[in-house]
Amino acid sequence: MAETSHRFVETNGLRMHVAEQGSGPLVVLLHGFPELWYSWRHQLAALSEAGYRAVAPDLRGYGQTDSPVESQRYTQLHLVGDVIGLLDALGEEQAVVVGHDWGATLAWTTALLRPDRVRGVVGLSVPYRPRGAQSVLAAFVSRAGERFYMAYFQTPGVADAELGRDARTTLRRVLYTASGAVAPSPALALAAEGGGWLDRMQEPTTLPDWLSEADLDAFASEYARTGFTGGLNWYRAIDLTWELMAPWHGALISSPALYVVGQRDLTVALATGQDVIERLRRYVPNLRDARLLPGCGHWTQQERPAEVNAALLDFVRSL
Repeated sequence: MAETSHRFVETNGLRMHVAEQGSGPLVVLLHGFPELWYSWRHQLAALSEAGYRAVAPDLRGYGQTDSPVESQRYTQLHLVGDVIGLLDALGEEQAVVVGHDWGATLAWTTALLRPDRVRGVVGLSVPYRPRGAQSVLAAFVSRAGERFYMAYFQTPGVADAELGRDARTTLRRVLYTASGAVAPSPALALAAEGGGWLDRMQEPTTLPDWLSEADLDAFASEYARTGFTGGLNWYRAIDLTWELMAPWHGALISSPALYVVGQRDLTVALATGQDVIERLRRYVPNLRDARLLPGCGHWTQQERPAEVNAALLDFVRSL
């Protein structure tokens, strides 16, 4: 089996760190918050063994990739530009683009804006939602109030300090609480009254079986060095993204697509009784497959690597 190699590429004015394994048709793997390329460790190996070139970058603001200071440089248009620049740097015309959490939003948006470069799109956890009458941030705040975590993340320096106080503790509690080990509740998406977001997170007595101490080390060592501001800036650009995406208001995604979500994912709990998958079919007419993983939480590809890999390989082979 090929080893994972690491290098830097230039894309869209950034120096981007990428992990790469295998050769063949390109599959790009886009992580979420608060994560890194390492979230795809199981998929890099599986795709490589199956005859694909798997590339997992640290995205803008994360890990060893450049982290612009200004939050307005983290809109989805900037981020799609990073993905297209990555394809160019790799010498590839097209790729299957796979994303989880914020990376899923980026994967969907890349398929929307540049379908000529996307052979297929895979979203894990977060479904595609067309641009609506108000931004995602405004919609959630109107429903859940100002303590909703996306609103709490808006003020520069506040969540940055809370999450960065002890990176290992932050990641241990967030990764555990949003996993299938904890029953999902909309309350977990709210900052505590008079406190912060971490006050809602549970402290595990032991790590779940999918997350080893070495895995936690891989995340925590990077976040202890970089802090969390780069990732938080994705949230701070939500309203600006909504403004700039006006030309794609209500637009559907035409690329072949796959969606996988955990049955205990907070994404499902926040859907307020609506069927996430059935609604997605209206917005992504070429949705080839959609899978709900019983007992799985938010960290889809880490919690259930075998099932995610099987779904992913079925999809890319169908293309």
